[in-house]
Amino acid sequence: MASDPATKDINPWLIAIAVMSSTFMEVLDTTVVNVSLPHIAGNLSATTDEATWTLTSYLVANAIILPMTGWLASTFGRKRLLMLSVTGFTTASFFCGLAPSLPFLIFFRVIQGACGGGLQPLSQAILLESFPPEKRGQAMAFWALGIVVAPMLGPVAGGWLTDNYSWRWVFYINVPIGVIAILLTQAFIFDPHYLRKESKGIDYWGIGLLVLGIGSLQIMLDKGQEDDWFGSHFIITLAVLAVIGIGGLLVRELKAEHPIIDLSVFRYRSYAIGTFIMTVVGFVLYGSTVLLPLLMQELLGYTATHAGITNLPRGMASFIFMPLVGYLTGKVDSRKLLGVGFLATAFAMYRISMFSLGVASWNFWLPLTVQGAGLGLIFVPLTTVTNDPIPRERMGNATSIFNLMRNIGASVGIAMVETMQVRKAQMHINILDEHVNPANPLARQTIDGLRALFMSQGKDAVTATHDAYAAVWAMVQQQAAMLAYNDAFRFLALMFVVMLPLIFLMRKPKKGKAVMAH
Repeated sequence: MASDPATKDINPWLIAIAVMSSTFMEVLDTTVVNVSLPHIAGNLSATTDEATWTLTSYLVANAIILPMTGWLASTFGRKRLLMLSVTGFTTASFFCGLAPSLPFLIFFRVIQGACGGGLQPLSQAILLESFPPEKRGQAMAFWALGIVVAPMLGPVAGGWLTDNYSWRWVFYINVPIGVIAILLTQAFIFDPHYLRKESKGIDYWGIGLLVLGIGSLQIMLDKGQEDDWFGSHFIITLAVLAVIGIGGLLVRELKAEHPIIDLSVFRYRSYAIGTFIMTVVGFVLYGSTVLLPLLMQELLGYTATHAGITNLPRGMASFIFMPLVGYLTGKVDSRKLLGVGFLATAFAMYRISMFSLGVASWNFWLPLTVQGAGLGLIFVPLTTVTNDPIPRERMGNATSIFNLMRNIGASVGIAMVETMQVRKAQMHINILDEHVNPANPLARQTIDGLRALFMSQGKDAVTATHDAYAAVWAMVQQQAAMLAYNDAFRFLALMFVVMLPLIFLMRKPKKGKAVMAH
């Protein structure tokens, strides 16, 4: 690909720093607020359930804008759109930190999510076009590093800022990073010669159906477990609206002269399969990212700091492994690297599924290190193979859909694993409860031992008996919860194993075009 005259004399790593500073900030923001919710709720006189709308509003706005990014870039210009996105995100972050009330905070979270929606596909496009073909593997590794590590650092960073300063600093911290990103973007980023501003018709029906379908789907996934899924009329209504909106969008976009989302890229076999696989990757990555802190803090009793340190090997392994994967991409068949990554991640999830309540924190290090390395072997090759056949003038649209499906996979994964953990825990309680009765010798022995212990502490027989049964019931609940986590991690491992055959239905990337991806 010929270099654009405007960018040929600019060091591509300056461009990389410019786009990744803003993208890392945006991805981090999808998880950094989670641990601050109780503090936000208390400070703004809201319930925790009401405060969760600060998460939902951001994710909904983000999901709606993301698939429109290719169209917006070709309509307004890529640099202009990036500047507007970073400026809007930074400004909204500042006002989120100032929020005097929950509605005020939610309003600016919507703006923040809308401005952040285009940053991922835009950064991919700019980053890879700025590097010569032989360096694009390294560029893709650099981009994937931010996408993989940021969601893992989010809860740790959010917890530390909230505990040591205030929840408002979760938002204020974006301001200096955003200002630097704006200055670097203005100085070093230019639109490629083949993607100048174009005047097109506006697909109003497509935009409306996109907002209805994706917005309803995102709210449904985020609030489903909280509202008992289809036991709630609100969730049923959202499900119907999502089906109508997404179904209507698909029909509309296939017929529109200037579609807001160009679905014709799915005619390329590698792209269609790769986008589906990326949806599953988002499911497993974000599902496990949610489950692990819950397991460590709610069940094993870790502090937020202890849980963060225990999860550190995963991020460190990705950080170390990504550059190596970038080097290998193009030298080794990307599909083979992808297969190894799937097996490694499946092994890590299966290993965690074997843990018991007595697990030590160091037992997490090996599987999490393997998972971190496995994710490095997945993101770079998968993006490479998936987008290899896409013409560069259609790449912005292709990356928008690709990133959207990863985010939808993440939302489905988070919703499903949380629901699975709760439902499976109840199932295991029912099974274990059948064996905890006076007719079971081991249960009888445990209850008698606890009653004797409580009586030796000065309690009367009735109180000691009550406390003994309560203690055994707590043990049953803990054990059931651990078995439920085991089931969830085993399910995540199985998903990656099932995906393996699909890898080799994708076409091998052409020589010399190994990383023509966004």
